[in-house]
Amino acid sequence: MMIRETDRLEHRKNQNMINREDKMRWAGRALTVLAVLPFFLSAFMKFSRNPQMIQGWTHLGWPEPMITRIAILEVSCVALYLIPQVSIVGAILLTGYLGGAISTHLRVSEAVVIQVALGVLVWGGLYLREPRLREILPVRKLK
Repeated sequence: MMIRETDRLEHRKNQNMINREDKMRWAGRALTVLAVLPFFLSAFMKFSRNPQMIQGWTHLGWPEPMITRIAILEVSCVALYLIPQVSIVGAILLTGYLGGAISTHLRVSEAVVIQVALGVLVWGGLYLREPRLREILPVRKLK
């Protein structure tokens, strides 16, 4: 009788862990979608060579011919971020990309809240959907 009760408690504990992992994974996927949509929209606008985009681009001090190269870089980083096997590398590259965006905007005295928020979404989404990252960077409860 005691063994069965112990087995049942162990099974329930395992089920709770599985449910917790599933919830974290789905929350991470939702954050990931929120993070990558602005990157895809930005790249699309760069590829479309929209006159407003070109005007904003030159206002930031970038030469117009660089627009397509930066869009390719942006899509490449996001693609790596979305591939589970190399998602950590993708997040690192997106962090570098966002660092460049932050420095560009600061140079012309513009706000950087969006770029910082995107960085938080990128890493938050990855942390929730990637158990390997949680092993490397565990969140510890305060005592």
